[in-house]
Amino acid sequence: MLPESEIRKLVADVVHRVVGPGTPVAGQPPPASAPLPSRRVSAQLIYQDDVRGIADGGELRIGPGNRLTPLAQEFVLQRRIKVVVEKPAAPSAPTQGGLVAIGSDHGGFAMKEALKKFLIESGYKLTDVGTNGTEAVDYPDFAYAVAKMVADGQAWRGIMVDGAGIGSCMVANKVPGVRASMCYDVSTASNAREHNDANVLTLGGALIGANLAQQIVKTWLATPFGGGRHAKRVNKIVDVEQRFARK
Repeated sequence: MLPESEIRKLVADVVHRVVGPGTPVAGQPPPASAPLPSRRVSAQLIYQDDVRGIADGGELRIGPGNRLTPLAQEFVLQRRIKVVVEKPAAPSAPTQGGLVAIGSDHGGFAMKEALKKFLIESGYKLTDVGTNGTEAVDYPDFAYAVAKMVADGQAWRGIMVDGAGIGSCMVANKVPGVRASMCYDVSTASNAREHNDANVLTLGGALIGANLAQQIVKTWLATPFGGGRHAKRVNKIVDVEQRFARK
């Protein structure tokens, strides 16, 4: 159901169509006294009142997918107003976020190497904290190295791969300032960023395939924190962490 404001605009549009343009309608703002040479309107549906303040021969800038009501179209044609559809904003360069620290144990080594290639090709800058082969090592050492780089501000984000992703997540979350998330699909990756502002991602190299891992990483790195009500809850996570922080 449309909100009341949208219904009022639709009714006003119909009234104007019946009685003719320029007729005052109760509840509608009067036309601007000084017409603007150009105006940008971001509403999805653009009404005559939205374009009424543009000078004859002026310019209306709208977003892709936005459309004008029939009456607004008629008004634009009568006033010779040029309608310019703006191009979608270009996606931010992936390197804007900064350096990504990546690590693994022996079980996640192959996936780490594959992800490194994918990330470099995607434009990210990396620091590899190891391990550097398939010889057996202990995942806490490398999960800690990744998490510490993030906590110290040396890395923007961190990615750690072990066999299941669980143990490394536990280790990383022991480091103050780190909010690690073990993600196993694109939905958990998006949620971890949007809701929890996770700054370290852990993956189970033995549990997910290479293509899914790439999709998880891509989503996790590109999804912004949602803020708002989520910020309040993340602050409570930080508060719990600080209660147990060493003095």
